[in-house]
Amino acid sequence: MSKTSFSSKIASFFNSGTASGVILLFFVVISMALANSPLSASLEQFLNKEWGWESDTIFLRYSFVTWVNDGLMTIFFLLVGLEIKREMVKGELSSPKKAALPILAAIGGVLFPAGIYAIINHGTETAIGWGIPMATDIAFAIAIVTMLGKKVPLSLKVFLSALAIVDDLMAIIVIAVFYSTQLEFTYLLTAFAIFGLLLLMNKLGVRKLYLYLIPGVLIWYFIHLSGIHATIAGVLIAIAIPIKKNSKGYSPLEGLEHSLALPVGFIIMPIFAFCNTNIHIEAEMIEGLFTPLGFGIVIGLLIGKPIGISLLSYIGVKTGLCSMPDRASWKQVIGVGMLAGIGFTMSIFIAVLSFSGNELLLPEAKLSILIASLLSGILGSILLTTLHKSKMKAV
Repeated sequence: MSKTSFSSKIASFFNSGTASGVILLFFVVISMALANSPLSASLEQFLNKEWGWESDTIFLRYSFVTWVNDGLMTIFFLLVGLEIKREMVKGELSSPKKAALPILAAIGGVLFPAGIYAIINHGTETAIGWGIPMATDIAFAIAIVTMLGKKVPLSLKVFLSALAIVDDLMAIIVIAVFYSTQLEFTYLLTAFAIFGLLLLMNKLGVRKLYLYLIPGVLIWYFIHLSGIHATIAGVLIAIAIPIKKNSKGYSPLEGLEHSLALPVGFIIMPIFAFCNTNIHIEAEMIEGLFTPLGFGIVIGLLIGKPIGISLLSYIGVKTGLCSMPDRASWKQVIGVGMLAGIGFTMSIFIAVLSFSGNELLLPEAKLSILIASLLSGILGSILLTTLHKSKMKAV
């Protein structure tokens, strides 16, 4: 094999929709392997080691895992915010007709899993985790649907992408409203004052990215101190960044989104996965899958997601509020709904917020998320592949 051929294949892999999902899975496997090896204590010590700087007035000293979950994941949320804004301004969410189906589907895909979890866990100490099964991992879901290729109509791939983006927006709102600690209004008002300044700059036509990103660091700092989870700062920064192109045809929002796609997909998300899936598996944890916590997560993602997405999509189409994706059947919509049951990144993130510090419940929640996501991906792929084969035979 020539050097050119090899390098082109490597480039093709990293540009494909499957690459980030494959690398994410690789880091999950490595993390779990280390957590169940003699190196587990060293890994735990490294993740909890504090890094940073502090003084009488500024505190920026946190554990490595906190820097990842509160710092690096803010960049992930910034990218999600940029994608949401772009889709709402000129993408699949830019008009009521375009947005109706994925919005309805996402509402169903949030309410049903959260409702199932809440019912199963009602009156227990794990009831706070109701937000865990409501989120779709867009990286894994799109990676699988990309690997399926022509077995899934393009319209359904677009539908799944838009659905996952709306899903993420709802998860962001839930995190901000329900998973925040006691609020410090002085810090919160300071953060929103800076955010207001960025909005004013946007209105006045300021297009230089660094003039938004540098104050954005201050927004992150004050949001972090305010009691709202720091990652919400990423969404606020994204809202403020201009999308309109300048005289040279450059859009600050699209430029930043393009610049962040690879670092987020191939560095930040794998690091997050590595730091948050180091699960030391014990017999009690397997039994935990059949507790209200594990059962609520698995049933919520595996069954609640496809039912909620398919049912509200069906109601929307039958009532004339929206139209069916081109060349797609209802069975294929159910298959895509199953893929949306891959929670992973956002689900683990909400699990960390729900059970942080609980050495029993948090690992059980993470393991339940991994198993539910794996089953959702496998069953959704099998259904969509089977439907494609049946269609080909009929032709």
